[in-house]
Amino acid sequence: MERNAAVELLRIAPLVDELADRFTAAGYALYLVGGSVRDALLGRLGNDLDFTTDARPEAITAILTGWAEAVWDTGIAFGTIGARRAGMQCEITTYRADRYDRASRNPEVTFGDTVQGDLARRDFTVNAMAVPLPLRDLLAGSSHQPLDHSRLIDPYGGMAALARRELDTPATPEESFADDPLRMLRAARFVSQLGFTLAPRVRVALGAMAGEINRITAERVAAELSKLLLGSNPRAGIELMVDTGLAQHVLPEVPAMRLEIDEHHQHKDVYTHSLTVLEQVIALEDGEPDLVLRLAALLHDIGKPATRRHEPAGGVSFHHHEVVGAKLVRKRLRALRYPARVVENVAALVFLHLRFHGYGSGEWTDSAVRRYVTDAGELLPRLHKLVRADCTTRNRRKAIALQRTYDDLEQRIERIRAAEDLAAVRPDLDGNAIMELLGLPPGPDVGRAWRYLKELRLDRGPLSREEAEAELRRWAQENLPE
Repeated sequence: MERNAAVELLRIAPLVDELADRFTAAGYALYLVGGSVRDALLGRLGNDLDFTTDARPEAITAILTGWAEAVWDTGIAFGTIGARRAGMQCEITTYRADRYDRASRNPEVTFGDTVQGDLARRDFTVNAMAVPLPLRDLLAGSSHQPLDHSRLIDPYGGMAALARRELDTPATPEESFADDPLRMLRAARFVSQLGFTLAPRVRVALGAMAGEINRITAERVAAELSKLLLGSNPRAGIELMVDTGLAQHVLPEVPAMRLEIDEHHQHKDVYTHSLTVLEQVIALEDGEPDLVLRLAALLHDIGKPATRRHEPAGGVSFHHHEVVGAKLVRKRLRALRYPARVVENVAALVFLHLRFHGYGSGEWTDSAVRRYVTDAGELLPRLHKLVRADCTTRNRRKAIALQRTYDDLEQRIERIRAAEDLAAVRPDLDGNAIMELLGLPPGPDVGRAWRYLKELRLDRGPLSREEAEAELRRWAQENLPE
C-alpha cells in the first residue's frame, strides 16, 4: 500500500505543496486527511482532495484567495471551504471537536485544536488517517520507493484495518452511530464500493441501532444509497442492509421480497432473483454506472409480495405485479426525495419490464412492436438491458430460448426503424393541418383528432397525406357534432 500511496502522492505533490506552503507561511498546519489518504493507499486517488487545518474558516478563505481559481463556501458554519485549481478540487476543513445531542443530526459545531482530536470524530478507522504537508518532507522522490509511513498519523490502526479490508470505528461503534446514524448506511456503501467487511462489533451495533437511521434526512439517505448502488458490488451492500435490518427503514420493499417458499407452491426466490438481475444488468452496462437502470433492476419485482396468489391447481401467480410495482417505486423514491426524472424513469422501466413476455415466438404485429418502442421512448436501450437481465432461469435451454426471442424482437425493431421514424412516432398531420382540414378552432376536439391519428400511425405505420386526410374526415363524421 505504501508504494501505491507514493505513486498517487507524487502525482499531486506539486499542487499540494504549493497550498501547504501558503498555510505554513500564514502560521498554520495543513494535512491531507480521511478518504483522500485511504484512496491514496489503495491506489485510487482522484482529483477531489480533503484537507484539515488548525486555521479557522476566515483564515482559510484568505489563504486560498489569489491562489485558487475559484473559492466557495461549502459549509462555513461547519468549517469547510472549497477551492479549485489546475483541475483539482479541494475541501479544507478546520479541526472539528463536535458534540451531538443524539436526538438529531445537529452537532453543536466546535472547532478543535489538534489533528488527533479531529481524527477521533471520524466515521471509520480507515478514514481516520492524516498525512502532514508538504509532501516533499514525506516522499523519497521516486514512485519506485514506498511511502515513508513513519510520519503518517494513524492513531486508530487505520492502515492495518485497510490491509484487512475491515471497517471499524475510532470510538465504539455505538458512540459513532449515535453521533451520526448515516454512518451505518455509509458502512454498507463502503462494502459495495471498496469490498470491505465489517468488524464483528460494528456489525452487531448496526443491527441493534438500525432504526436510528430514521433521524437522518431523506436527501442524505438517498445520496448514500445512490453511491452504494453505483459501487462495484452493490449486491453485497444491499445484502448487508437487509441482513442487519437497515433496509427495513430505507428500502422496506426489498426485504419484503423474501417470500416464504413451500414445496407445494414453487416459485423463484424473488429477493435473490432481484439481486441476480441487479448483477446481470451491471454486466450489460456499456459505460458509466447507470443509477436508473440499477434501481429498476433491484426494484422491478417489488410488486410481487402484494400480488402473490396461490392457485388452486398449485403454483403461484403475481398478476399485474408490474403495475403495483411501478406505484410502489414512485412512492418510495419520492419519499427518498429522488429527482422527479429519476422517479418516473425507474417507474416506467418497472411498468414495462414484463411487456416482452407477451411476445412469445414473434407473433406480435408490427403495430405491437411500434407501441413497445413508443411506450419505452428514450428508455428503450435501458429496457433492452433490463429485460435481458431479467431472463433468469435454472433451465439453460429455456434461458437461451428467451435470449434468442429477445434477439428477434430487437431485430424486428431495427427493421421497422429502418423503414419508419420510430424515434418520433407522430400523427401524419399536425394540429394546424387538423384545424385547417376540419375547420376547427383550437380546443379539445383538435387533441382528440391528433390522438386518433397517432393511434392510427401506431397501428398501420406511416400514411400518405391523402390517406391521413381521408381517415381524419371519416373519424370526424363519426365523432364530431355537425
